[in-house]
Amino acid sequence: MKILVANRGEIAVRVIRACRQLGIPSVAVFSETDRESAHAGLADEAVCIGPAPARESYLNAGAILAAARVTGAKAVHPGYGFLSENADFAAECAKRGLTFIGPPAQAIRSLGYKSTAKEVARKAGVPVVPGTSDGRGPAMIAQAEAIGFPVMIKASAGGGGKGMRLVESPKDLVAEMEKASQEARAAFGDGAVYVEKFIERPRHVEIQIVADSKGGVAALPERDCTVQRRHQKLIEESPSPAVTPEIRARMQEAAVRLAKAGGYVNAGTVEFLLDKKGDFYFIEVNTRLQVEHPVTETVTGLDLVTEQIRIALGERLSFDPAAAARPSGHAVEFRINAEDPANGFAPCPGLIESLRLPGGPGIRVDTHIRAGYTVPSNYDSLLAKLIAGGRDRGAALARGREALREFAVEGIATTIPFHLRVLDHPSFLSGDIDTGFTDRLIEENAERSP
Repeated sequence: MKILVANRGEIAVRVIRACRQLGIPSVAVFSETDRESAHAGLADEAVCIGPAPARESYLNAGAILAAARVTGAKAVHPGYGFLSENADFAAECAKRGLTFIGPPAQAIRSLGYKSTAKEVARKAGVPVVPGTSDGRGPAMIAQAEAIGFPVMIKASAGGGGKGMRLVESPKDLVAEMEKASQEARAAFGDGAVYVEKFIERPRHVEIQIVADSKGGVAALPERDCTVQRRHQKLIEESPSPAVTPEIRARMQEAAVRLAKAGGYVNAGTVEFLLDKKGDFYFIEVNTRLQVEHPVTETVTGLDLVTEQIRIALGERLSFDPAAAARPSGHAVEFRINAEDPANGFAPCPGLIESLRLPGGPGIRVDTHIRAGYTVPSNYDSLLAKLIAGGRDRGAALARGREALREFAVEGIATTIPFHLRVLDHPSFLSGDIDTGFTDRLIEENAERSP
């Protein structure tokens, strides 16, 4: 068995390390601008698959499949982003005799596509946000008016906030629908969008699922991803300050029901909106590994990437789902992005002149960067993930604060100052926030600035 890692950056490094742990040879693919990247040097073999633009490299399924053929790889791990939720790519892997380390193509089509996932959820008795299937023009307006404004326009394929628009008035709907569709087409190669009711001041809470091909399905402790900007997550933690054991059990039961109804296999995430009353609504399934999977690993002791690989090889879950459903301690993850919070979170590519990574008890850093590395402008701005764990939330946040102060990246701006401001905010410390928290924090800071 040889695994080709169809990704880049820290997640490619993470998967390659998991392969090494299991004694499995790995193949990295890289674009011309990533020739000197960490993942290319860490793998047993590396193949250049094209120029810097993602559509000519990491989204080029033909080039990736060709790399698998010439290197003799028998499996493909897609990481997250790029082709990880592309059902056609998963199907093509299977057609060529390659093991796709993720869900089967049919599960991606039924659960990874938001509009069809909502139908599966409804039939499985999982509560969903009021919404519709795909639509266009006058039909979309009629659907939105029936639901009631404000509404959200969302891309049917993919995630990460791409192809998403808040619409507060019927007069703006068609224009925003077209913008969302264009953005979705650019990001995922699919411009289909749909409309759903906007839930005011919710929390974003998700359940990690892991399922084997023998019928075993586990729902792990929730992750709270409420601190986000423009629908991009910035801080994630587990367990959620707002989730009681009773809510957790109901969410997990709903996630398992949905996974079974959709024929899900491998790792994935069921995402919910949680309102102030404790009611939750299904919004989507991410049919892949999540950026924030380390917080779940921290509170469960599991290795989700090696679990993915074992499941893809036909093995059963290696752990007891009932025991893994309860969190042990607390974990928080801070996404360190190459963005300038003082300049509207503008991307900040460039040369990393010097780098100091934090350490100490309960601290983990997943990254691909080093001093002398040039951050390209072609891809996502994620540089590293800082994960802090502790016996409780207070201990985890205290460790996270000290680690952020120790974390030094010279030469480019990062989101570290933003994270430290969040850790000083009374609302975050008390756990009383919603998905609008970040925007309000930015407005507060703007008003205080001279």
